Amino acid sequence: YEGERGADRLVRVEFANGNVQHYEGEQGAERNVRTEFADGEVQYYEGERGAERMVRVEFADGTVQYYEGERGAERMVRLVLPSNVVHYEGERG
Repeated sequence: YEGERGADRLVRVEFANGNVQHYEGEQGAERNVRTEFADGEVQYYEGERGAERMVRVEFADGTVQYYEGERGAERMVRLVLPSNVVHYEGERG
């Protein structure tokens, strides 16, 4: 937590398995903006608290996946590999 007593806000949660969740926002409206996994994967989120949606995943090998869509209905729209870029269209499924 950070901030004055009574106005402190959540900024980070560290788990025993090495995963770390990062939060931004005012007290009571903190939202998850990034989750770092022990294996090097990093997931990025956008949206208000309770409606955060995954927008990007970066892997330790340099691969990056980009997502669009509302929370729970995210779909991959682009995959960036070390050797090429793949684009996707259409609904999740």
